[in-house]
Amino acid sequence: MTSTEIQKASNPGENTGGQPQKTDLQLVPEAVLKRKHDIDEMKANWAAQAIRNPRGNRKVFNAKTKVIKVMKPESVLSKARMQRNHSRRYARVLKKGMQARASNSRVEAVKTVVPDGTASREEEEELKKEVTYASNSVGAKLVFVVRIRDPVGMPKNVKKALTTLRLKCVNEGVFCRYDESNRKKLQLIEPWVTYGVPSKAIITDLIRRRGHGWTDGKRVPLSDNTIIENALGDKTDGAVICVDDVVHELHSVGEEFAQVKGFLWPFQLAAPRSKFQKEKLNFKDGGDYGDRGEEMDDLIRQML
Repeated sequence: MTSTEIQKASNPGENTGGQPQKTDLQLVPEAVLKRKHDIDEMKANWAAQAIRNPRGNRKVFNAKTKVIKVMKPESVLSKARMQRNHSRRYARVLKKGMQARASNSRVEAVKTVVPDGTASREEEEELKKEVTYASNSVGAKLVFVVRIRDPVGMPKNVKKALTTLRLKCVNEGVFCRYDESNRKKLQLIEPWVTYGVPSKAIITDLIRRRGHGWTDGKRVPLSDNTIIENALGDKTDGAVICVDDVVHELHSVGEEFAQVKGFLWPFQLAAPRSKFQKEKLNFKDGGDYGDRGEEMDDLIRQML
């Protein structure tokens, strides 16, 4: 290298009017480079999978390659045993009824109620009070029925009874007229459902928070009274045109109860308890299924 070239290299701003030359190279952090490398590698793997399988990550199944589901022998035996036991129970209740397992008269119980928002234990002791309530649904006109079990081990006759009540999925609830025929049906399928008498305030909460109607074959939320008026106004001769009318007909089991019940979509609720409590324990034993009476309000509040 000559002396002239060394002088030019030592003075880079000489040919640009004293301004340093700008370079296009930028320093990239090593973490960013590694992330880009990982992304490129992942895209390459996706491209290789797309070549092997044109449909992407989904497996291709046809008549020759059907899905084979392998079940453990103990699972098959357990399901068959469960189905056989429930079929025997269904036949026994259908023939002999619930016998001593269900009372034909109203049963009252006492519970202690403590209001929410108390600051200390002394205040709880002062404000708590005992309340008398009906522990069964005998004598009520209306009950709210919730399905709480999966179809595993379900006999066909139980499935048919649940279908007539429109309880096709777990944690769905419907309003039901509590007459003698429906009481018999609920006793037949009692291990799969829980039911009780809802208050007017709970019915209002259900309609406003979880209420959906059947309009043109679609599930439509009851966000506006015009939806109810268009669906039930002509069928009820103007008797049911708003949410308050729906709540009144349900709570009083009025003349338009069948129209309102048919219009309402089954309520989709959340599960509040464990699988063991739902399947193995009756409500009287600390479980979920069975007749709750006026304590149904507490369960509905948990599932809203």
